Amino acid sequence: MKHDFNTPQRQSLIGIVVLAADSLQSNVRALFPLFIVAVFNGEKKGFLLVLAGLLLVAGIIIGYLQYLNFTFYIDEATGEFVVKKGILSKTRIAIPLNRIQQVNINQNLLQRILKVHGLEVDTAGSGKTEVKIKAMSHTQAIALEERLLNYKVQKDHDATDETYTAKKQARPFIRISFLSLLKTGITSNYIRSIGLILAFFISTWQHLDDFLTFSHTDSSFLDEYVSMDFLLRSIATITVFILFLMLAVNLGRTILKFFDFKVTKEDGTLLLSHGLINTRNTIIKPQRVQILTVGRNYFQKKFDITDLKIRQASDLEATKDRLKMMMEIPGLSTSEKDALLRFIYSEMPERGFEVLPNIRKAIFEVFKFILLPFAIFYTYTFFVPEAKEALIFTPVYVLFAGILIYFAYRNSRLYVSPEFIIRQRGAWDVDNDILEPHKIQSVKLQQFFWQKWSDVGTVRLYTAGGQVNFGVARFSQLQKLANYWLYQVESGNKNWM
Repeated sequence: MKHDFNTPQRQSLIGIVVLAADSLQSNVRALFPLFIVAVFNGEKKGFLLVLAGLLLVAGIIIGYLQYLNFTFYIDEATGEFVVKKGILSKTRIAIPLNRIQQVNINQNLLQRILKVHGLEVDTAGSGKTEVKIKAMSHTQAIALEERLLNYKVQKDHDATDETYTAKKQARPFIRISFLSLLKTGITSNYIRSIGLILAFFISTWQHLDDFLTFSHTDSSFLDEYVSMDFLLRSIATITVFILFLMLAVNLGRTILKFFDFKVTKEDGTLLLSHGLINTRNTIIKPQRVQILTVGRNYFQKKFDITDLKIRQASDLEATKDRLKMMMEIPGLSTSEKDALLRFIYSEMPERGFEVLPNIRKAIFEVFKFILLPFAIFYTYTFFVPEAKEALIFTPVYVLFAGILIYFAYRNSRLYVSPEFIIRQRGAWDVDNDILEPHKIQSVKLQQFFWQKWSDVGTVRLYTAGGQVNFGVARFSQLQKLANYWLYQVESGNKNWM
């Protein structure tokens, strides 16, 4: 069966359920405090039932209206993908087809149950998803993906859905095993997991403190029963618990997100497919890759696994959205990593000439992360004498921070060859950012006035997928490199995407 995208069409009819569920979820989040009050107040349980019923009815109505007013089509005359949506406020989005950077086919748990797929369209120069279609059949989603990514004015777009489906069923040349995911889960993302755990505990502690204080006494209820002395005595137990929880969070996140990870080669592109509950399908075109990061730590090196991160064109100001759009390929063996690099770059990236940082880089890091925090905290203890108890942890912090600064300085390198720029960085997780010179859009040299006499500075290379910076290093050398890279950009005939 063929899908004619030249005329306006709606999503699958069953998509009303998906849209209604999204609307209901948004309403529940907005009214969550009312639900909490009703749950703890027995007299308002009737109000809770009425509120739940109203939200359910509102979700169904809004879902139906969103389905009715959402249409999409390809305008052959203008070469645009057009989406119209809105209930009270109507919106028309027209995206030039030659600006479409990425099309992702996703499927969450509800969509999997209903046997529909979601489709997201991202464009170059935008850090957020331009268009989200919540409910499409599998063949319709694949056919639209092909049309958007391989648009031509000629009649070659009239291929059948069976052709598209046959393409998508190509045999993957890389499949990440469950064992590799386990290795990745227990050896990576420590800082991210610790941040999530601490944020959860701090938020929970504050909400519990506020609730108990409001319910029982005017003074802080938790402070009366949980003292700083108790926390210090329990530090070993808390540390072990946090480490265990960190591993659990890492494993859970890795398995849920990257389960059954497959990489398939097809017509000069890579198709990435993964996910246990929410499945995601992403197409990568080598010419659109802006920055590729190869990273691993000591344990991953022993397990022979490597993580790859791929950044394509996005809005440089939308940092959070760009990180969400960054594609990760975890748990690659050395041979699989090399195969991907050869496919994307047609050769193995060479390290080339080595540029070293100046010792002032390490000195500045010591001042920034050791001397300055210690001075601030020591001053704080004059105003809050009880905080002096925490000074016993100062040697541990200084030792830990000093080790990280040393390894970060030792691993900081910039490698330059005619075809590649490789920026090596990191203390524990050592990452290598690989960039092709013709992808550079601008170069920025920075030198503070106190750095002029010592001839040190920093260079920043900007691309459509983010930036790569290196410093503090010899400024005169960085100036020569900047001129060389700009010459390559101006004299070369390669496109940045």
